Amino acid sequence: MPDRKTYIVEHLDPELGPWSELEYVSIARETARAGGTFVLSSVPAALAADLPETLAREPAFRAETRGVEELYPAAEQRARVCLLDPRAEKDISPDDKALFDVFLFGGILGDDPPRDRTGELRVKGFEGRRLGPVQMTTDTAVRVTRMVIQEQFTLNMVPYVDHPDLKINEHESTEMPFRYVKGSDGEPVMPEGMMDLIKKDADKSIEDLF
Repeated sequence: MPDRKTYIVEHLDPELGPWSELEYVSIARETARAGGTFVLSSVPAALAADLPETLAREPAFRAETRGVEELYPAAEQRARVCLLDPRAEKDISPDDKALFDVFLFGGILGDDPPRDRTGELRVKGFEGRRLGPVQMTTDTAVRVTRMVIQEQFTLNMVPYVDHPDLKINEHESTEMPFRYVKGSDGEPVMPEGMMDLIKKDADKSIEDLF
């Protein structure tokens, strides 16, 4: 049977900002190269009907208005879904490839104050795994999970760069409050177009770009 994995990001927000769009397109493209499927779940109906063409046209991508509880209603289905959870008891490992078919990223999205979607899913029968102590961007979290599951890296084998300083111009730089995978050039792996977005909106806070 082909080793096809599904990566699901819960998107509860009624909008999709430029930052999230670039991240989701990056996830969709990398997932396609790995032979998998990328699903946005819990997408509000109005947003699902009006997704950016750059994302909607990606062949590995699918938008779902249903939440994961509806997508996987039975206990035996949920047993094959791994919830990436910072409070889980175990780190994700290459052995999890045989245990799980679906990898779920709950996020804290959509409400003010922020709704802890991971916490809600934790109590509904989705087994958890940790990705480490440092906060990652969504595309980085999916990237690291795929490296562990499909490329069989252990977490401590993955090359990281934490809180990189990104040069905006000759006189300015900004520190990113996230962990990234380190590319072969030594730079953080980021979605195509992300540096341009950060430079263009250097006067905005990171939160405003989502």
